[in-house]
Amino acid sequence: MIDGAPGQLRTFARVYAPGSGRVMEVATTQPGVQLYTSEFLPPTVGAGGRMFGPRGALCLETQHFPDSVHHPHFPSIVLRPGRTYRHRTVHRFWVT
Repeated sequence: MIDGAPGQLRTFARVYAPGSGRVMEVATTQPGVQLYTSEFLPPTVGAGGRMFGPRGALCLETQHFPDSVHHPHFPSIVLRPGRTYRHRTVHRFWVT
């Protein structure tokens, strides 16, 4: 659950990699986020031949709450015919 009003773009995460100084910041209009930590990632060869495995990556997946349809007090996930659904997620990257 992300603080603030759904529909408003708001920053909810900043990830920092001390070894490289890389930073990723994520903002969204969505009400929620799922964190995926690659716990079960098999050994995988990445860019430059670097090996990745469990907990070697993460993903911040912006979304509505998984069980929204069963909770009327959650933001609605129902899209009526003729209506348009839009959301925005922004990823910012830099090096410190």
